[in-house]
Amino acid sequence: MSEDLLPAVAGFLAHKRALGRKYRTEEATLRLLVAFVAERGIGDLELLTAPLLDSFFASRPRARPRSFNHLVVIVSCFLEWTVTQEMLAASPLCTPRRRETSVRIPFVFDLTQARRLLQAAAALPDNPRAKYRGTTYHTDFALCYGLGLRAGEACGLRVGDVDQGRQLLVVRGGKFGKSRLVPHGPRVAELIARQLQRRRGSDDAPLFSFDGRRSLNPGTASQVFHRLVVDLGFPIPDGVSAPCLHALRHSFAVGRLLRWYREGLDPSRASTGCRPTWAMSTQLRRPST
Repeated sequence: MSEDLLPAVAGFLAHKRALGRKYRTEEATLRLLVAFVAERGIGDLELLTAPLLDSFFASRPRARPRSFNHLVVIVSCFLEWTVTQEMLAASPLCTPRRRETSVRIPFVFDLTQARRLLQAAAALPDNPRAKYRGTTYHTDFALCYGLGLRAGEACGLRVGDVDQGRQLLVVRGGKFGKSRLVPHGPRVAELIARQLQRRRGSDDAPLFSFDGRRSLNPGTASQVFHRLVVDLGFPIPDGVSAPCLHALRHSFAVGRLLRWYREGLDPSRASTGCRPTWAMSTQLRRPST
C-alpha cells in the first residue's frame, strides 16, 4: 500500500496557502478524514471509495444543511485537486449536498440598536481577570460596527497597527491572508487613542488584551456580544437570523451603501475623486514619503 493520502493532503494545503488562503478549518477536516480512513487500514488515495466517504460524513453529524455541505465541499475540493494533479483519474465522491430550505438573512442593526449595544458593552463591570472590561468590549464592537472589521481582525489588532497621524488602521491577515489600510474619522480616533493609553507597550503588543500578552479571543467576544443582545431583547423579524457579532460588519456594509445611494453616489465607480471609502481599504498601500 502506497500510503499517499497524507502527502496529498499536505500538498493540497500548501498549494492553497501559496495562494494566500489560510485553510485552517479545511486542514482540520482533512486530518479527520485521514485519521478516519487510517483506522480502517487505508492510506492510499485510490482506496477511497464513495461508500467509505459516505461513512466518514456520517461519522461527523451535521444538523444544519449548510454545515454538512461545507464538510462535503472541503473533501470535494481536495479530491478534485488530486485529479488535476493526476493523482486520481476521477473523484470518488458521490455524496449529494443537502438542500438548504431555511436560509435566513443576516440581522442588521439600526443606529439606535447599535448605540444601545455599545452603551451596554461600555457598562460591563470589571472582574478579577479583566480590567477595563467595558471599555475594551465597547471599543472592539465599535470598530466592527463603525469600520466593518471582522471579529478576528478587530481582536487581533496590535499597537503598531494604529497610525494616529493619518487616522488609519493596518488590518493584517484578513480574509485570504490579505492586509489592508482602513481609514477612520475623529470619533473612532478618540476611542482608539483612549485604548492606546490603557495598552501602552511595544508595537507588537495586542491592542485588546486583558493580560497584556494574549489578544482578546474572538470567541470570547462573541459570547459577550450574545449575552448583551439577549439582555437587550432586540426584536428579530421573520426570516432573519438572530444577531451575531459578524452582524455588526453586515450592518456597516448595508448602512454605507444606503448612505451612498441617498447621496446620489454610485458605489461601483472607482475613478479618482469618486472612489468610495471601502475601496481605499481593499489593499495595503505603501505610505507616501
